[in-house]
Amino acid sequence: MTHIPPPAEELRLLDAELYRLDARRAELLNRRAWLVARLRPVWPAPTAPAAPRPEASAPGVQNVLLLLGGVLLTLAATAFTLVSWGHLGIAGRAAVLGGLTLATLAAPLPLLRRGLRSTGETVAGLGLALTVLDAYALYEAGFGSADGTGYAAAASAVLAAGWAGYGRLLAGRAGPGLRLPLPAALVAAQLPLPLAAVAWGADAYGITGALLLTAACDAVVALRVSAGALRVTATVGAYGTGGWGVLAAGLLSWTAPGPSAAARAAALCFLAAAVALGTAWRAPGVALGNAVAGGLLVTAGASAVPHAVLPEAWTVPVHLACGVALLALLGVERVPQGVRAGLAWASGAVQGVAVLWALPVVAVVLLGPVDRVTEVWSGAPGDAREAVTGVLPWPPDAASAPVVLAVVAGVLALAVRGDEWRPRALAAATVLGWAATVLLPATLRLPYAAALVVLSAVAAALLAVRRTVATVLALLTSLVLALLSLATEPATLLVIAFLTALFAVAARLPVPAATAVGYAAALACATGAAAGWQPQHTALLVLLVPAAAALWATRVEGITRVTVEVAGAVAGLVAVGLAVSDPPVLALVLALAGVIATATAVRADRRQVGYAAAALFVLATWVRLAAWEVETPEAYTLPVAVPALLVGAWRRRRDPRASSWTAYGPGLGAGLAPGLLAAWGDAHWQRPLLLGAAALLVTLLGARHRLQAPLVLGGSVLLLDALHELAPYLVQAVGALPRWAPPALAGLLLLALGATYERRLRDVRRWREALGRLV
Repeated sequence: MTHIPPPAEELRLLDAELYRLDARRAELLNRRAWLVARLRPVWPAPTAPAAPRPEASAPGVQNVLLLLGGVLLTLAATAFTLVSWGHLGIAGRAAVLGGLTLATLAAPLPLLRRGLRSTGETVAGLGLALTVLDAYALYEAGFGSADGTGYAAAASAVLAAGWAGYGRLLAGRAGPGLRLPLPAALVAAQLPLPLAAVAWGADAYGITGALLLTAACDAVVALRVSAGALRVTATVGAYGTGGWGVLAAGLLSWTAPGPSAAARAAALCFLAAAVALGTAWRAPGVALGNAVAGGLLVTAGASAVPHAVLPEAWTVPVHLACGVALLALLGVERVPQGVRAGLAWASGAVQGVAVLWALPVVAVVLLGPVDRVTEVWSGAPGDAREAVTGVLPWPPDAASAPVVLAVVAGVLALAVRGDEWRPRALAAATVLGWAATVLLPATLRLPYAAALVVLSAVAAALLAVRRTVATVLALLTSLVLALLSLATEPATLLVIAFLTALFAVAARLPVPAATAVGYAAALACATGAAAGWQPQHTALLVLLVPAAAALWATRVEGITRVTVEVAGAVAGLVAVGLAVSDPPVLALVLALAGVIATATAVRADRRQVGYAAAALFVLATWVRLAAWEVETPEAYTLPVAVPALLVGAWRRRRDPRASSWTAYGPGLGAGLAPGLLAAWGDAHWQRPLLLGAAALLVTLLGARHRLQAPLVLGGSVLLLDALHELAPYLVQAVGALPRWAPPALAGLLLLALGATYERRLRDVRRWREALGRLV
């Protein structure tokens, strides 16, 4: 059993326990302060200064110093050769330059044996520079009358050979030798052949051949040596010198004036191609790029002579044939995969350029007929080319464009394999084949009627394929055909009727279905124009199209149904646009469109179209009233308000939980608001009286059935209408009062409101709650 002490005893025990806790806390705090003082040092330990970090490495400093020394010595030797050369005799000159050059070239040998490789590289570089000065001095002393270009060619060849031998000598006697002499020899070797060609008076073909031979030598060196500075130098030389040679060879093959010059240019192209393909064969790392360049060069070389002999119209087909011929090497197993891939890309590039060349012709055929819109039924053109060249001119030398497109289409269809690329190639082949066929009538200058027949057959064939790409092309062909048919009235009627039937046959797909509806509307417009009808009368004929589309939509499903309905709606808009100029006919067109929309809304999945039908009926009523010159606004609003209220009542009957604002708000707003606005500007008493009576009836009905929307809207309109009627008397009463009376009345009102503020808030809250309980 727990003993509970009296309150006084318990309070004494608590105080004693708190005192002991305070004493223990003070003891612990003192101990902590003593420990902190013992552990803290009297003086802070001095921090050692951070060692300065070197900003340059020792090898870097060494290389900079050696480079600067070598440059300064080279400059000094150059100044001596150019300035002080004339102060010495022949013996002195030979002794100074020869001794200095030999001493400099010999110095790297002991340096390499002592392990001073960087110093040896610097001294060797100075020695190589001195040999260049020796060659210059030799020319000034004994060969001044000789041709400078020829001497430079010979000197560069001797220097290249000498530097190469010097590098090999050092490598044989001092370990691995130096890195500089052999790359320097290769740089000097870039000059002999081109300079010799210039010195011997060679033409552009000879200089280009010298560049290509030099690049070939560089490629051989790059393939034979291992990785290092020499291989990098050889690679740069091969691509640099060879690039200039390739550009020159291609330009010469394109601008060759005759067969002889073209044959020489072709030989240069084949030489460059051999270098590129040989490098691609031996070096897999660069096989793709070099094989592409080689394939393009083979194409250029094979096309050079035919290009120089045949007319300009054959230029693109010849190059295309040579490019396609490259594909024959793809089946040779001995050819490496990288080379075959490069040749395939080269062939594809040639074919792509050929297609780009043919695109302007395709653009003329597709866009030229648009000009017929401004010249409807102006007469049949002389031939198919005249029909498409209204504004756009026919490109020159375009006779082979269909052949080019057909060849590329055939290559894509036959040569491309693989599950990934095969579908894309077939789609591209379809487009190119279609373009080639469409170009034929204008290219061959067929008669106008024959062109229409060809395009009709193309459209029918494409629709029979039933693929997406073919369907789109069929649509595009039909547009071109329809535009071309605008030249004469019979052609227009026959072609558009044919297109309507053609796309209706294939109407199981969305695009043909919508297109059929569109062409049906166009046929109705053309029929009305051919019959001499006014546009507003043609509109009634066009309305048959949306009616037929609405009936047709009940027999199809999915996206096709949607496209048919949308196309029918667009045709209905066309009918409305045609009837705008005649209000009575416009009202009839709108009413008939409302009937079509109502018939569509009967379906369970198209109930929302009922709103459009109601809007069309309202618009038809308004247009008819405007045609009758009716200016009373109620005549426009009541045909909207009454059906809206009936629909609201029907909805409330089916769904008693529906809000009165949703059910009756639109109808009441449409019926009362315009009348209220008209009543405020009406000086007579009939409209305000009738409006007040209607608002009172609406308010009473809202109170009777406890409906929020009729009560609020009816009461608001009734109050505003009453204020309008009492406004003259209020103005007269205010004018009769003294000027101090209105402020005084306002002050008394504020005092009364302030005195009963709390009670007024309670009344307002009750009113809000009562109103909220209404529906």
